[in-house]
Amino acid sequence: MRSDIVKKGIERAPHRSLFKALGLTDEELSKPLIGIANSWSELIPGHAHLREIAEAVKSGVRVAGGTPLEFNTIGLCDGIIMGHDGMRYSLPSRELIADSIEVVVNSYHLDGVVFIGSCDKIVPGMLMAMARLNIPSIFVAGGPMLSGKFQGREVDLHDVFEAVAVAKSGRLSLSELKMLEDSACPGLGSCAGMFTANTMCALSEALGASLPGNGTAPAVSSERIRIAKYSGMKVVELVISGVRPRDILTREAFLDAIAVDMALGGSTNTVLHLMAIAKEAGVHLTLDDFDELSEKTPTLCKLSPAGMHHVQDLHEAGGILAIMRELSKKGLIHEKRLTASLKTVGELLKDVRVMRTDVIRSVDDPILPRGGLMILKGSLAPEGAVIKLSAVASDVTYFEGPAKVFNGEEEAVSAILNGEVVKGDVIIIRYEGPKGGPGMREMLTATSLLAGSGLDKDVALITDGRFSGASRGLAIGHVSPEAAEGGPIALVENGDKVVIDIKNKRLDLVVPQDVIKERSSKWVPPTKKFKAGYLSRYSDMATSASTGAVLKELIRS
Repeated sequence: MRSDIVKKGIERAPHRSLFKALGLTDEELSKPLIGIANSWSELIPGHAHLREIAEAVKSGVRVAGGTPLEFNTIGLCDGIIMGHDGMRYSLPSRELIADSIEVVVNSYHLDGVVFIGSCDKIVPGMLMAMARLNIPSIFVAGGPMLSGKFQGREVDLHDVFEAVAVAKSGRLSLSELKMLEDSACPGLGSCAGMFTANTMCALSEALGASLPGNGTAPAVSSERIRIAKYSGMKVVELVISGVRPRDILTREAFLDAIAVDMALGGSTNTVLHLMAIAKEAGVHLTLDDFDELSEKTPTLCKLSPAGMHHVQDLHEAGGILAIMRELSKKGLIHEKRLTASLKTVGELLKDVRVMRTDVIRSVDDPILPRGGLMILKGSLAPEGAVIKLSAVASDVTYFEGPAKVFNGEEEAVSAILNGEVVKGDVIIIRYEGPKGGPGMREMLTATSLLAGSGLDKDVALITDGRFSGASRGLAIGHVSPEAAEGGPIALVENGDKVVIDIKNKRLDLVVPQDVIKERSSKWVPPTKKFKAGYLSRYSDMATSASTGAVLKELIRS
């Protein structure tokens, strides 16, 4: 066993003595040592219950003949850190999570790992660590939150964000806003819509890194506990069989995950995260892969924020496997590949069917004939940008207007609240990329204010930052190269004509080339915002959104 190096032989008597100080017996030390990487926290609604999940996992490990050893890593709630400087730490935390797990697992030479997490950057950080470490592993999510109820309709967190603008306009009273605030998030779990957290949990299942149901079973369900127990059992079986993450996280697995993402109309953040996980797994993945699959893959679901259904409805409809079963009818799923269940995808799909066609549409009757995400390129984004097409009104296929330029989210939010943004404007929020932000903040506050003001169809928002999975409207993010690297977005001026052509997948700045060259010659890189601490180091090492915003050391030829 891999752990023999820390526990076997006469020279390891001191090491065994320290293990015994933890209460471990010789019998326990003779078994596979299984690390339980838990991101439990009292600061995150999606994680406050993960101690219970971990206990279920450990029970499963013991049943299967392993010895579980739990340790922790950090986590952030993107909703709570949204709209202020705290959001700068969100994406950078992904790298810290992967690194911290690597440090513990490799220091102790653990035989296998169960990763337990739920939310936006924790899940991809854990999957990056899984791919990097490449020892028998499985991922367990904490599960989605149930939707809330307000004035007879189902609501979630994005409704509260959008209600702020409605309340400021006087169309919603402060007492009603308080009632919505109190009811939108009724309990623990990752926020109820198909936002980044739930999209990534869903894709962990599509990748084959977790057991069936893991992506959608509600946090409050007993099924969630059973999945945790079975995952604990399964990781011991993975150790015994010698199946490793890179046997599962193949290029075919990532292509299937992209197809599922497109069918779900998931968060644009998944583009960053899947590329980062793929790099750790040694799999070549580019924006072109997303674009190609988006053209082929029909949108089968319209979940919040794009529609009224929530993840609990998706689970009732058959979950991720039901989506994959539909996509397999178009040859979009690789059924022969192995999963962490030690079954092939084809074996898992054999008896699956869609239970609610109002939630998961047939490939013969899709919501959209193409996928929910689209890659745009053009003179404003030579390396690419991302739009969540499933969250854009279906009649909006072309938009042009004058640019209103803001060097940061706060400036834009202030202008929206003060009525300085009007119909027809194209808001440009720049210097919010991985390097320039630093940290590539999400612009949920800005998009929510536009939606709450009824401007989501009449105003476009373009940024080198990101958007929350809860964002909707004509919102284009991940513009690359970013402004801090002198990309074209840094050269836009107020009043410049910007064209968004969805039919032709174009994002263009309509300014003569000689003018652009003159502006470029005068452009001066911005002063570094943070001169010390983690964000300073992250800013130095972060790469473009078009490569997954990974750190420079991970870029491979």
